[in-house]
Amino acid sequence: MTSVLSHPSAPRARTATRRRYLMCPPEHFTVSYAINPWMDPSVPVDRDLAMRQWDALRRAYLGLGHSVEVLDPLPDLPDMVFAANGATVVDGTVLGARFRYAERAGEAAAHLAWFRSAGFTRVVEPEFVNEGEGDLLVAGPPEDQIVLAGTGFRTDPRAHVEAASVFGRPVVPLDLVDPRYYHLDTALAVLDETTIAWLPAAFAPASQDVLRDLFPDAITVPAADAAVLGLNAVSDGRHVVLPIQAGDLADAVAEHGFVPVPVDLSELLKGGGGPKCCTLEVRA
Repeated sequence: MTSVLSHPSAPRARTATRRRYLMCPPEHFTVSYAINPWMDPSVPVDRDLAMRQWDALRRAYLGLGHSVEVLDPLPDLPDMVFAANGATVVDGTVLGARFRYAERAGEAAAHLAWFRSAGFTRVVEPEFVNEGEGDLLVAGPPEDQIVLAGTGFRTDPRAHVEAASVFGRPVVPLDLVDPRYYHLDTALAVLDETTIAWLPAAFAPASQDVLRDLFPDAITVPAADAAVLGLNAVSDGRHVVLPIQAGDLADAVAEHGFVPVPVDLSELLKGGGGPKCCTLEVRA
C-alpha cells in the first residue's frame, strides 16, 4: 500500500495546536459487568478517587491551553465517562456511535443530543456498529487526512465504509487480534500528523504492514507499557498526555521531541480506559 502521508527525512519541531475536548465525569462509574478483559466486577471501585483522577486529567488539558466541555452523566450508564466512544467529529461533521453491547447503548443518544444542542448541523446516526474514537482515529495533515479504523472486537467493518462516506476521507481498515486491546485507541496513539506510537502485536500481520508503510517512523511501545493502556494517550502535536504507569513510553516520546504529560487514571483503568477513552476531540 502506498503511503498517503509525507514523511520528513529528519525529526522536525513538534508544534502544539489548541484542541477542543468533550469529557463526561465519572459520577456513576462502577464496574458492575464485564465487556472487556480489564473489567472485573469483583474488584471494588473508589468512585471518589475516580472523580479526582478524572478532574486532574481535565485540569491538565486546561493547563495546556485546550478547551474542555462537559457532557452530563446519566444514571445506569457507568461507562459514559469514556466519552471518546460516543462519536467521531471531523470538520464539524458528527458521526454518532452504535455500541456493540447493550450495557452501553444508551450513551449514543446522549452524545447525539449534546452535539445537536451545541449547534452542530450535520449529526449522523450510524447504521452499523462503531464505537466512536475508540476505533476511528484521524491522522495525517489537513490536506491529506485519513481515518485509521479498527475492527475485530467492537466496530463492524461495514462502519468503515459508512465513515468514509460521511467524512469524505480515506479510511484505512486495521484488524485487531488481541482482546486486551479491543479498541484501536488502546493499541495505537496518533501523536502528530506523521507520527504514531503502537503495539505491533495487537494487529494482524497485514495491518502491521499497512501501518509500517504509512508511518515508517512509528514509535514501538514496550509490551509492559501497552499492558497499562499506555497507548490510550492524547496528543496535541507536542504534548502527549498518557498514563503515569507507562514510563518507558514517556521516555520514548520525549526522545522523539514530544513532551510527556503523565496522569494517573488507575481507577478508570478498572473499566478498561485511560486518558484517550475519557476524551472526545471535537474537530469543528
